[in-house]
This record gives sequence, structure tokens and C-alpha cells, in this order.
Amino acid sequence: MRFFSDNAASVHPNVIAALNAANNVDTAYDGDALSQSLDASFSTVFECDVSALWISTGTAANALALASMCPPHGSVICHKDAHIQIDECGAPEFYTHGAKLLLGDGEGAKLSPSTIHAIAGSIRKDVHQAQPHMVSITNATEYGLTYRADEVGAIGETARQLGLGFHMDGARFANALVHLGATPAEMTWRSGIDIVSFGTTKNGTMMSEAVIVFDKEIAEVLRFKHKRAGFLHSKMRFFAAQLIAYVVDGLWLENARAANGTAQRIAERLAATPGVTLAHPVEVNQIFAHIAPAAHKSLQQAGIDLRRWGSSGGDLYRLVTSYCDPEALVMRLEAALAGARTSTAGR
Repeated sequence: MRFFSDNAASVHPNVIAALNAANNVDTAYDGDALSQSLDASFSTVFECDVSALWISTGTAANALALASMCPPHGSVICHKDAHIQIDECGAPEFYTHGAKLLLGDGEGAKLSPSTIHAIAGSIRKDVHQAQPHMVSITNATEYGLTYRADEVGAIGETARQLGLGFHMDGARFANALVHLGATPAEMTWRSGIDIVSFGTTKNGTMMSEAVIVFDKEIAEVLRFKHKRAGFLHSKMRFFAAQLIAYVVDGLWLENARAANGTAQRIAERLAATPGVTLAHPVEVNQIFAHIAPAAHKSLQQAGIDLRRWGSSGGDLYRLVTSYCDPEALVMRLEAALAGARTSTAGR
């Protein structure tokens, strides 16, 4: 099951150490020293003055981020395969108190300016339809593709022209950055992003995500929604400790490089295996591949269990690597693929 999801990865030892160091008596809620230093830590990361709110799940991070900018009578433009549409059980609609998601298409779960214009243009400007208030993209996308900074910027300009807020779901933000060689600033506020769901749990923390806000007024709205939704934990220092350990000294980028590197290594072996076809370019730590029954059987016999992707029962599988995948496990997968190649060649 180790390639089923990077959510299964262990907590990084540096994060465990930070949690232990925070295990003392301090002020409750967000008045402790760690929580008070969080804005400054993330302002350094993003090269500007930001507000950072910590939260325990990525679903809540996305939903509250959208709720801070989209009213109940509004709508959010996103891809039809976006996590906020497919995998969050209506949480965006719940936290916005009823806003709609307007769905677009695009290869690899990527939106384009033309698609956004088309969706926005299809909405009548009257009270009978929920007016667009935001655009939301995922970087890296649900199929492991990345938006370059110029692509984000083009969408940001489109959002500005249409008067829309701009949200980025960054569940695998670190993986996208190291693939592109971009900076957090280039990928976000310099490209028009208003608010980011900054994922960390998939990449080394225990249970602490962040919402990064580049506008103080939006941040103030979010703080009240954060409390009202029940996420202002009384011992917030344990959340802040994880996030600070995650970003200090570039741990988050180091972990992402390791996960991406393992994915590239496995993807090369998969692409050379008869009966296996990569469905999308492998840019981060997600691999999507069509795997024929014979090749899949070889993997199963080696104890490698993969997640079948989609509900159709087809041959598309997803493999997700993490920063802590042991060498022995990767070698076992490689040996299984080598066996599949030998078996096919002998026929």
C-alpha cells in the first residue's frame, strides 16, 4: 500500500522534535510565541507580508479559503476534476453556505484563461444565476501536472479582468515548486493569487495545513470563519510548531525533491515495461499509468498494491511517492517491473 498515497508517509523527525519542544506550558489558543511568529516565518518564505492561519485538514483549508472570498449567492470556477469538486463531500458548498462550483475542462485537470472566460460568459448577469466570484486552481493538479508561473499569471490576469478572486489549492505545492524551479512568490502573489491552501501533511507534517493570505482584509474575514468553524484549537502551538519546522531551512523543498526524484525513477521503469503506458507526463510525485493485467499481476505478486483510478474498473492506476519511501521498497517495485519485462520478452 506504500504507493497508494503520500498521506500515508511518516512524520519527519524534525517535526516530531518540534512537537516535543513545544510540549510545555504556554498561552492558550493563538497567543503563544510559536503561533505569534507564524506570520513572520511565512512572510519570509513568500517574500512579502502575509497572514498564515493553521488548520488541521486540507479540505477545511480549501473550503474556508473559498468562503473568505465567495458569498453564499456566488460561485467558484474550477476544473471538473478539482479536489474541491470530486473529493471534499460538498465542504466548499457547506462552508460558503451554498455557493456553487462552476466546472470547466482541460487536459490534465488544468484550467485555461479561455475556459474561464467561456464559463464566466455563460452566466447571465441577473439574480437568477449565481455570479462568479472566484477562480480556483490546483498546483500540482489532480493528475500531477504543474502550472508554470506564466500560466498562473495568465489566469490571474483573467481573474482580474473579470473581477474574480483567485485561489490556489497547494496540497502538493512544494512538489510543483521544485519541479518548476520557481519561488513561492513567483507562483502566487506575483501571478495574481489572493489566497493559498498550503499543504504540508503529504510532505512531512502530522496534521497541520496552512492558509496563506496576501490581503489583510481577507485574512480578517478568514480568522472569524476559522474560529466559527471550530478550528481554533486551544493548543494551537502544536500546529504552529509543525509548520515552522516544515518551512525552516527548506525542509519542505528537500522532502519534495526526494518524493519527485523517486517518482521519476519509477516512471522510467514503468515506461520501459510492456503493457504499461504513462497516462500523463510525470512532473511531481504522482504517476498515472495504464497497466495491463499481466504487468499488474507481477506487481501484486511482489506485494506492491496500487490504487485503481476512477470508478470504471479500467486499467488506469495511480502511484504516489513520498519523501520517506525506503530504498528497499523502490527496489522491490523495480524488480517486479523487470520480471514483467522478462516474462513478456520470453513469450
